[in-house]
Amino acid sequence: MLKPLGQRVLLEKLEAEKKTFDGIILPDNVNDEKNIAKVIAIGTGKRLENGQRDSFDVKVGDKVIYSQYAATEAKIDDKKYLVVDEKDILAIIE
Repeated sequence: MLKPLGQRVLLEKLEAEKKTFDGIILPDNVNDEKNIAKVIAIGTGKRLENGQRDSFDVKVGDKVIYSQYAATEAKIDDKKYLVVDEKDILAIIE
């Protein structure tokens, strides 16, 4: 498993819905990529001047929207993960 360092977050990209809100099934050739992922792990946090570690606004299991070009892809055991800085996470989906 990957363990992110500093203020980085490990994400698992979630598949885009194949069905619209109204129930219309979309064909496979529709490329409607979403920047939605699930938080798998969080880093150690940035070290502050007092020696403490900075906390995170996200937690493991959160569903988030991340900045499209900020992610670094990593493939481990045929599974794709994304590593992003916490500042590149734009929102938590509740």
